[in-house]
Amino acid sequence: MQTLAYRTRLDILSEGYDRKTDWFQPRVAIIPPATAVLLMTRAQLWGSDIFTAVQEMRSDDLGRTWSAARPHPTLDRRPLGDAFVACPCDMTPAWHAASRTLLATGHTAVYKTGEKGALVTNNSCRRDVAYAAYDAGQRTWSEWKTLDFPDPEHFYWTGSGCAQRVDLSNGEILLPVTGVPRQTLGDNAWKACYFSTVVRCSFDGATLRYLGHGDELSVSDPRGFCEPSLVRFDGRFFLTLRNDLRGYVAVSRDGLHYERPSPWTFEDGTELGSYNTQQHWLAHSDGLFLVYTRRGAGNDEVIRHRAPLFMAQVDPERLCVVRSTERELVPNRGAQLGNFGAAAVTPAESWVVTTEHMQGDARYPHNLELTERRGANARVYLCRIQWDRPNG
Repeated sequence: MQTLAYRTRLDILSEGYDRKTDWFQPRVAIIPPATAVLLMTRAQLWGSDIFTAVQEMRSDDLGRTWSAARPHPTLDRRPLGDAFVACPCDMTPAWHAASRTLLATGHTAVYKTGEKGALVTNNSCRRDVAYAAYDAGQRTWSEWKTLDFPDPEHFYWTGSGCAQRVDLSNGEILLPVTGVPRQTLGDNAWKACYFSTVVRCSFDGATLRYLGHGDELSVSDPRGFCEPSLVRFDGRFFLTLRNDLRGYVAVSRDGLHYERPSPWTFEDGTELGSYNTQQHWLAHSDGLFLVYTRRGAGNDEVIRHRAPLFMAQVDPERLCVVRSTERELVPNRGAQLGNFGAAAVTPAESWVVTTEHMQGDARYPHNLELTERRGANARVYLCRIQWDRPNG
């Protein structure tokens, strides 16, 4: 395995907050050749995943200047019967070359109707894969839709939030999802055991359609696997998987059928220490990289050790992270950074975007002053990964 050199530059796109909400779940994509679209949402600081309309920042000069964030009514909450509303969230955009369309995928969150409606986590409402397409000329998103599954009871609580997908040369999409069958969901989805799988889809520029899915991967550790992300590198597919206790990785030849997942480790066999949060990929033609947070970085004060944000090269044969290549992309200023996005931008540059999620520390999560004193200010970060040789 050859190591690949790069430089980084950290940009701050915005900062400041009202101590009630902040920016959350940022994801970025490029419309060739130079338009960047960044999606994120306003999240309430208290309560589980309380989101409003997805908002967009746009740059037409590869990130040198950005528009102000603006919400899209087509990506907002809508009524779901009389008692509930549904909202698309955790949306990840990516360019679909075959249809020349920017396609965002994520999932729905369902809330009780009312100003302070709580997230519904029992089996009274489904969770669906949500998606929308972007009209680059009009700068508008289509009304969000949901993906139909042939067995909706098996894919009852299913989403593709935060997932990196792979588009094949024939235009088909390999979309990682998390699912729970209705019969095993119970009355609290946060205590269910999830499986992750890769769904093969078609997309014609407007409608996403299910064509089939691969192995359903899980473990008996709490909540199984969720928030999978997929990448293709050197003729194989690599899937990284979130678990409450540790992150996992699995490899496949076809993107659908995987060898047994193994915990993420450094090359000496010690566990990476990333747990109960996302990991994402950056692929260069000459190297594969993982972006993650982990314990053991003098960061015990951060909730779930979700700062700083690291990147390191992966040994694709040994399926491990090479410790000597680990670099800090975004510093620990007391706030969580673990909900983030990563994408290739040009042959010379890839990007990682994240936000400072403003809660207190691991011991006193409601004390905002603790995080503010450590320097966090609800920043939206863009870290530029500038490769020392072109990405093929």
